[in-house]
Amino acid sequence: MAERLEAAPAAGDEYTQDGTVDLHGNPVLRSKRGGWKACGFVVVYEVFERMAFYGISSNLVLYLTTKLHQGVVPSANNVTNWVGTIWMTPVVGAYVADAHLGRYRTFMAASVVYLCGMILLTLAVSLPALRPPKCGDGTGDPNCTHEATSAQLGVFFLGLYILAVGTGGTKPNISTIGADQFDDSHPRERRHKLSFFNWWMFSIFFGTLFANTVLVYIQDNVGWSVGYALPTLGLAVSIAIFTAGTPFYRHKPTSGSPFAKMARVIVGAARKWAVAAPVDPRDLHELDDEHYAKKKAARLPHTPNLSVLSKAAVKTGGGGGAQAASRWSLSTVTQVEETKQMLKMLPVLAITFVPSAMMAQINTLFVKQGTTLDRHVGPHFEIPPASLQGFVTISMLVSVVLYDRAFMPLARRATGNPRGISLLQRMGVGLVIHIAIMGIASVTERHRLAVAREHGVRDSKGTTIPLTIFVLLPQFVLMGVADAFLEVAKIEFFYDQAPEGMKSLGTSYAMTSLGVGNFLSSALLSTVSRVTRRHGRAGWVLNNLNASRLDKYYAFFAVLNCANLLVFFVVCRLYVYNAEVARVVDAGSGGGGEENKKREVALQPANVGAVESTL
Repeated sequence: MAERLEAAPAAGDEYTQDGTVDLHGNPVLRSKRGGWKACGFVVVYEVFERMAFYGISSNLVLYLTTKLHQGVVPSANNVTNWVGTIWMTPVVGAYVADAHLGRYRTFMAASVVYLCGMILLTLAVSLPALRPPKCGDGTGDPNCTHEATSAQLGVFFLGLYILAVGTGGTKPNISTIGADQFDDSHPRERRHKLSFFNWWMFSIFFGTLFANTVLVYIQDNVGWSVGYALPTLGLAVSIAIFTAGTPFYRHKPTSGSPFAKMARVIVGAARKWAVAAPVDPRDLHELDDEHYAKKKAARLPHTPNLSVLSKAAVKTGGGGGAQAASRWSLSTVTQVEETKQMLKMLPVLAITFVPSAMMAQINTLFVKQGTTLDRHVGPHFEIPPASLQGFVTISMLVSVVLYDRAFMPLARRATGNPRGISLLQRMGVGLVIHIAIMGIASVTERHRLAVAREHGVRDSKGTTIPLTIFVLLPQFVLMGVADAFLEVAKIEFFYDQAPEGMKSLGTSYAMTSLGVGNFLSSALLSTVSRVTRRHGRAGWVLNNLNASRLDKYYAFFAVLNCANLLVFFVVCRLYVYNAEVARVVDAGSGGGGEENKKREVALQPANVGAVESTL
């Protein structure tokens, strides 16, 4: 065994109190495992993993169009469909980790799959037999007829989706593995946990910026083989580094699936559809306080909303009473309320799909626009179009800091709200900024088309328009500002409003939002492209962007965002925040300390998750 339960720890040493164990299920000594000696391996892994992922995704649309010779609409949809899958698979990965394998084993198995996908992609861009021949002098030949074969496309997309399966197991587990290395019941480790999240955010930003600048430049100017081989090698090294830290990790035992818990409530309520609920909610089935105290959990009070689900806790007549009832026919009030809290967030989740679709334009149409513009910075250097995505990262980082250090203290004094403004209000600000982004993008595109017509290059695909690429900068920068409001508030909202035992599922709502948003982007682009070509019209989105009408497409997005904002107002009007139930088991009677402790546990993982999901 890696570590045995000693009869008595050494002086000054102690076992962890948060339920963490080693891989064999034994309690662990605080001095032997966890803390920064374990988290150092995790942070290093994340830097290289972010480089690998964004080294592929940031420039993917250009590889599809310039090397595999796909059209603008198919390439953009292939990118958004793949990114959508990337953000949907973590729901499955979180389920497998929570209910079956545990986070570490799920992560390690998924890392192997992830690396296999990266290796296959590197081979696909490197071997001549796995890609079509070049057209003309470069890759922008409008008369190119050398389309990729089914086998070439199959190998490339197989690599992409193997990678997507791998990230489904790594993405939801790596940050929680890092957080598990610190015991919230220990004051010093709780402070170190906050420091870990700061370094975690830094690793995400650094890896993303490196990919959006250095790796993208290498792909555009040195070669795709080197541009893919470097992140693949980096991922392999990072997995080796993470594995080397295995003797130092603490592990949380599996806790069961939240989907099963919710399903039992829904099935139980359906079975007792015709049963009348008692007038006094105290007559509903609930366990005693001692049960929750042993589990270090809070008992949730009954609420009147979604009252039909309360029937799952109605005790029906029978010989054995509550003890004889099946788990699929009788649930506790706390289980019912947990299910209610997860279900009532679904309308809020739905209104986040449209802004998530807007975010999908960053690495698709926005990048393609950049390929038509003058990219010179000085006489000898050309900025890669995909590198403008780095400004999203930078502006988001600056905005988050300004929001936390400047806006929040002022708003807190004005409103009395500890957060300054409510989470839904913060999301609303982000939605308004999204309207402005699409309006600005439409005006900018109209100007770009006017310059193309003025210089007679409207019908010339691949011809550079004499207009600097930095004319696109406002829409990239504002997207980062919008993320600082909407995306951070979104992940914090789903984390904060989820019940204590379903925080991971609540966080996965934000990932689901991004996944569905990318699929929505694909559906909108295909539909608009098809509809606008009817009756012999040219269409809004063509392979030649200089002859397209992306200005109208972006204006359509602005209108769609306005409609979504109106629905958001209705949802906000109807939404009822959870009652203030202590999220940290009482360890004392200090009011202010408890409030700070509650905020410390609730807000910090949310902010980190927001950054990770946004980037």
